[in-house]
Amino acid sequence: MAMTFSKKEEGVFVLDVTGYVCPHPQIYTKKALEKIKSGDILEIVFDNPSSSESIAAMCDSAGNPILDKHAEGGRFIFKIKKG
Repeated sequence: MAMTFSKKEEGVFVLDVTGYVCPHPQIYTKKALEKIKSGDILEIVFDNPSSSESIAAMCDSAGNPILDKHAEGGRFIFKIKKG
């Protein structure tokens, strides 16, 4: 179980925190958003249902809109645009 942060394509990054429990997914999301440029997209992949509320609240308060939320195979995927 290791957190991974990688560039998917130009302006799109992926953060995989599958296997981590609160507050780690939120902390890693915050750090990843600090590393990318305004307008870039961060796709976060996680499997802890309670993290979705804390990540959504953090994005809302920081002005980083969540463009898409979906679940597949027990994992959640959020696409966040850095404001």
